Amino acid sequence: MNANTEQNIADSDQEEQLENDLPRLPMAIPSWLVSLTIHIVMLMILGVVTFGSELKEIKQILTLSSADELDPLEPDLPQPQPIDVTVPTATETSNLDVTSSDISDPVAAAPSASEIDESVSNFEVELAPIGRPTAGDGDISKTYYGPTAGKGLADRGANRKGLAMKRGASEPSEKAVTLALRWLAEHQLPDGSWSFDHRHGKCQGRCSHQGKLADSRNGATGLALLPFLGIGTTHIEGQYKDTVRRGLEFLVRNMKPDGSLHEPGGRMYSHGICSIALCEAYAMTQDRKLIHPAQSSLNFIAAAQDPVGGGWRYKPNEAGDTSVFGWQIMALKSGHMAYLNVPPKTVTNGIRFLDSVQTDSGSGYGYTTPGKASGTTAVGLLSRMYLGWDRDHPALERGVDRLSEIGPTKNMYYNYYATQVMAQYDGARWKKWNGVMRDQLVNSQDKTGHAKGSWFIEGGDHGSQSGGRLYSTCMATMVLEVYYRNMPIYGTDSVEEDFPL
Repeated sequence: MNANTEQNIADSDQEEQLENDLPRLPMAIPSWLVSLTIHIVMLMILGVVTFGSELKEIKQILTLSSADELDPLEPDLPQPQPIDVTVPTATETSNLDVTSSDISDPVAAAPSASEIDESVSNFEVELAPIGRPTAGDGDISKTYYGPTAGKGLADRGANRKGLAMKRGASEPSEKAVTLALRWLAEHQLPDGSWSFDHRHGKCQGRCSHQGKLADSRNGATGLALLPFLGIGTTHIEGQYKDTVRRGLEFLVRNMKPDGSLHEPGGRMYSHGICSIALCEAYAMTQDRKLIHPAQSSLNFIAAAQDPVGGGWRYKPNEAGDTSVFGWQIMALKSGHMAYLNVPPKTVTNGIRFLDSVQTDSGSGYGYTTPGKASGTTAVGLLSRMYLGWDRDHPALERGVDRLSEIGPTKNMYYNYYATQVMAQYDGARWKKWNGVMRDQLVNSQDKTGHAKGSWFIEGGDHGSQSGGRLYSTCMATMVLEVYYRNMPIYGTDSVEEDFPL
């Protein structure tokens, strides 16, 4: 017998022996080991059944505690891409006849008042420090806890029409606002945004005078939202609630982890405008889904302030200019009226910047150095009002006199700020200003075609060229909403909403 034959026989004997031994293998295992194994398996099953819900809750808490999970977007979020008008969407609607059945009712499971008070008080302690990534996931449709609103925004909504007429509006001016909102809603894009190049989406180029800043989608969206918020429409209620909801969701989706909505083209202008929209929407609804984005936008403003001069410009921490400064101050004021956290140091540093560009003790303001140009003076005076100057301040009175002498112009940037100054100051100067400004806008609004309800004002400011028809329409509409956008700072029915100092 050769060696190979002997090896095959040996292998066969081993396989036969293994087959005989396998049935007896369990008998060879000690009984204590079998019992231990069975008990371990039973304990594991019992733990999963008994503590499953608790483990799930703990997992959720741990998930929310992670800075990486608070914003599901990529940390290095790309800027908004060029508009693709060929992509179909099921959500593209006219938004002109939105009914309550179009979106789910977020009020259905609202907690009790005591639960809200306790929840809010606990939450405010945990407001994010500057720079913490606290943007949401963009879904703001189901978390309304209302109806508390910042007192300074109390004139919007139900009080709108009566106060409009009382403070100087007219039937034609209110109709102009209605037509403008319709035009804006028709030019919202399928993803919820707007573009300064308004020819895309439903427009298909039917309206002329597009803007040049097509890549500033955040800024265009924030600016377009402000006129809707100005009449009291939110993502919770109002004819255009779906329009507002989709616009806010676009901003939340595009917010960077540090709270920034800064972008090429729009730069800090975009961020300040978007911050106003987020803070106003939160102030008007107290919707907890918006508290992270709104507070984070304020945190970014505080972090982006020039640490030396106290101003803001195009990029974070640059030496400031009065034009960019104005939008950031209005955002901080909106956040303060929403009872969000505005650092006192940010406010006092802002006052230092105004001091550095003022002339005649504060009746005039320059761009980056002392001056008295009409546009920057209007921004400076309104900022002084927000920052605490009394109505009888001598420099404020001199500044108002100068704006009154100049009167409304074709420069909508100047008109936007100066109209607010004059309305807040009130009196004979305001009545004179309002009659000219109101009727000038009513008469210059487009009355026919697809552009009906919009404005493009030739020979205006730089914004009219960069932002085009969308910019002109938003600014003109907000001027015509001045009667109810905010309560009068110096009125007998005003409330204390001073910044913390």
